[in-house]
Amino acid sequence: MPAHFAAVLHAPTLDARAASAAARALEGLGAVVGRFTAPAAARDETRYAVLAAEVTLDGGQATAARNALAALGFSASLVPVEVRSTGRRLLIMDVDSTLIQQEVIELLADYAGKREEVTAVTEAAMRGELDFAQSLHARVATLAGLPEDVIAKVRDAVVLSLGAEDLIEAFHAAGHVVCVVSGGFNQILTPLAERLGLDHWRANELEVVDGTLTGKVLGDVVDRGVKEQMLREWAGKHGIPLEQCIAVGDGANDLDMLGAAGLGIAFNAKPAVRAAADAAIDLPYLDVVRHLAGV
Repeated sequence: MPAHFAAVLHAPTLDARAASAAARALEGLGAVVGRFTAPAAARDETRYAVLAAEVTLDGGQATAARNALAALGFSASLVPVEVRSTGRRLLIMDVDSTLIQQEVIELLADYAGKREEVTAVTEAAMRGELDFAQSLHARVATLAGLPEDVIAKVRDAVVLSLGAEDLIEAFHAAGHVVCVVSGGFNQILTPLAERLGLDHWRANELEVVDGTLTGKVLGDVVDRGVKEQMLREWAGKHGIPLEQCIAVGDGANDLDMLGAAGLGIAFNAKPAVRAAADAAIDLPYLDVVRHLAGV
């Protein structure tokens, strides 16, 4: 059965030859390809280039089409037209290494002299080699005894991913909903979310007693199941079908919400996440997401 997509190319530079090569690759699979053009919002962009075209092909050929474009060296995504519809949409993002450039647990671990140990566990968890909740408890345990004031220091050290504010502003300006869900910590996330004007957010809570971190988290850990649950809950609250939801993340903890959303995007992600996602962005600019979503 024919399926309708937007083929979106995203790279540091793109030209007419690139568009022609992409069209030929897709037509070789029997696709009907429209003209590749630069989205209006990207025409003055200097950090990266975007070209998009309408594509109709057999729904079973979507993976082959992505592979054909990848074989030409393109970073390309095939986005179902439903995700780029005029209806209200919901964007949900991971935080560490997605909305922000760092892993907060590693910044905290610096103050405990445990950065190397914690980084190794973080990377194994993000690859899906360790249970996330167990790995989080083990990493947070290394923070026991730190004074509470390190939280403010880490909060000040957090750096947003390039284009993050542009992405959020574009979605909000178009009337869409923007949420984040994190395996990190509320003490860091809440002030950031409030500053960015996010609609919803959720993260773990570090336990603090008498001004000192205990090395424990309070309540249930925000793992991959909770991330998917929050996507469904927030989408339901706003009456937005899952088909019109966009989820963005980089690690194994994001896989369930990427799979549940109409468009799951791997952002500079681990190999297992890239393989499972509908689309992958390998540029450092988070606002590429808006062009995939047609915002």
